[in-house]
Amino acid sequence: MAEPNALIRLTIAGKRRLTPDIWEFTLTAADGAPLPPFEPGAHIGVETPSGAMRQYSLVNDGRAPDRYVIALKREPESRGGSRSMVEETEVGGLLRADAPANSFPLAEAPGYLLIAGGIGIAPVRAMADRLDEEGRPFRLIYCTRSAAESAYLDEIRARFGARLTVHRDGGDPDAFYDFWDDFAEPRDIRVYCCGPKPLMEEVRAVSGHWPEGRVQFEDFKPVEAVRPDDRPFEVVLHRTGRTVAVPADLPILEALRGAGIRVPSSCESGVCGTCKTGLIAGEADHRDRVLMDEERGEFIMLCVSRAKSGALSLDL
Repeated sequence: MAEPNALIRLTIAGKRRLTPDIWEFTLTAADGAPLPPFEPGAHIGVETPSGAMRQYSLVNDGRAPDRYVIALKREPESRGGSRSMVEETEVGGLLRADAPANSFPLAEAPGYLLIAGGIGIAPVRAMADRLDEEGRPFRLIYCTRSAAESAYLDEIRARFGARLTVHRDGGDPDAFYDFWDDFAEPRDIRVYCCGPKPLMEEVRAVSGHWPEGRVQFEDFKPVEAVRPDDRPFEVVLHRTGRTVAVPADLPILEALRGAGIRVPSSCESGVCGTCKTGLIAGEADHRDRVLMDEERGEFIMLCVSRAKSGALSLDL
């Protein structure tokens, strides 16, 4: 099998618990070489101990980094990625990651409104730090369940003062922050929002009348790879004739990985194209955002797509 794209070997130089579910990792180059720089909003793909690639936002200044600082949330329904990062790593251990990428970059603007919910504070904090250093005007709205579940709260409160608004809903969906005053009249500013789906849906709803491009969102789970009504199926590896069972609660890529079959991957969210594989036979349930319509009869993205019925034969 082909190997994944070249990955950087990183040493876990630090690991600390920020909240009951959010952890911060400090990663340094294992060989001491300079790390590629990055801008606020960037992320890296980390090969977790489970073998899954997961995208994590970079929190620190990336202009001449001697380390990468990431924050991640241990998801209760984790298929192994975030759980393995928390439970199967220790300071001094090694991880592999790809170079920083940025689909959420800061653009020039007269002012900024930053909105974060939960773990979404990671890229948003990096943005706020840079704007603060450069003396550019901004406001930060940070929505969380409780003080105990608010990563970096003391640090950003001390640094940003009155520019920070903190809203806690206590887990009550009816106690959400009312964004209407911030969006009633379109303004010549840029808005950056990162957080759980309900938060971003609310911001999308109240900003629909704003000019296109003024409001930007970051979502590392744009594609739902596993759905409640999914069923198990099988994939046949055309080159060897081997059959691999794909459970209802796993993507093809992870089922192959569990069977000891390594396939190149990166985003594992259906948006990068790295795991594009030839489809020899079968009807695919395409869930990616990469393939063109004319490609869907010949290829499949293993990280998110499935079989509509029966088995799939893959060019592996």
